[in-house]
Amino acid sequence: MRKQIEIINAGPLLDKKGVLTQKGYAVKPLLNYKRKDIKAPPWRIKEWDFYQISNNDYCIQFTIGHTSYAGALTVTFFRFKDGLRYDKSATLILPFGSLGMPETSAQGISASRKGIEISFEVDQNKRILYCKTAADKKTPAMEARIVLERKSDTSIVMMTPFTEYPQAFYYNEKISCMPASGFVDIGGQRFNFEPSSALGLLDWGRGVWPFRTEWYWGSASGFVNGKLFGFNIGFGFGDTSAATENMLFYDGIANKINDVNFNLSSGGYMSPKHFSSDDGSFEMDFTPVYDRYTENKLLFVDTRCHQIFGYFSGKVRLNDGTNLEIKDLMAFTEHAVNNW
Repeated sequence: MRKQIEIINAGPLLDKKGVLTQKGYAVKPLLNYKRKDIKAPPWRIKEWDFYQISNNDYCIQFTIGHTSYAGALTVTFFRFKDGLRYDKSATLILPFGSLGMPETSAQGISASRKGIEISFEVDQNKRILYCKTAADKKTPAMEARIVLERKSDTSIVMMTPFTEYPQAFYYNEKISCMPASGFVDIGGQRFNFEPSSALGLLDWGRGVWPFRTEWYWGSASGFVNGKLFGFNIGFGFGDTSAATENMLFYDGIANKINDVNFNLSSGGYMSPKHFSSDDGSFEMDFTPVYDRYTENKLLFVDTRCHQIFGYFSGKVRLNDGTNLEIKDLMAFTEHAVNNW
């Protein structure tokens, strides 16, 4: 098993040459991201805030983000059992830094373009998400207001370099296990989220990386033995020799684990899968129920992603040796191939 380097000292993310000052993982965002410190060309900068809220029946996702030469505001709602899905998106041409993306996940942002309005507000341990969209020929009007309550200050934070060039980096924080309350109104039909069954995830990303990238990612938020439980797993993106992004969360405590092996495309994306870690801390079977497939082509952007939702069952081992039995935990795992 390889060593996992934990970053525990605060400081700047990038040095005077635009290179990562520290490489590894942390359980809090200790390093300060400053867009002005980036030394790569401005058209290589990527920034996004992505929220996902789901229960066992349906899911809603919000994104504000850009790849410098293209960006988007998006809202997507889908139901697992029958594939009911509504998408609303406003494409931004050459936005570069005009969205004013925050330099920390502790700050909110709002944006409005072409019949879609989205706002993310951060108020201490609460995150208030709001969106309103106009109706068009394909999608009825949508309105949503959801409050996420953060129960723990732990997260998985990655400082990942790339071997292609020294000014390339990925600074990412993922916050899971946030109980959600609120609603989504779609054409007069209301879908409610209750904190006993609905949980939210934030994927906050900033960075510069090669034009072609590929990754595998998985995330869960739920309850085990009446306590909040979640995980983050992934591989394939950047030089992860300093640390993986694999982490278990239980009752507010982060538990670092080593490499987790999985192959989503083998046998077809909707076939049953098994996930196994090299340290024995993560042994899970996965039964897919829904493939949220997306494909986008705009200017230089060409992205494809299979985000597979389904049920995880198996066992995990925490860092203190405690074993947890997992049964039918709704979660997702994805495979993305991007040219952007």
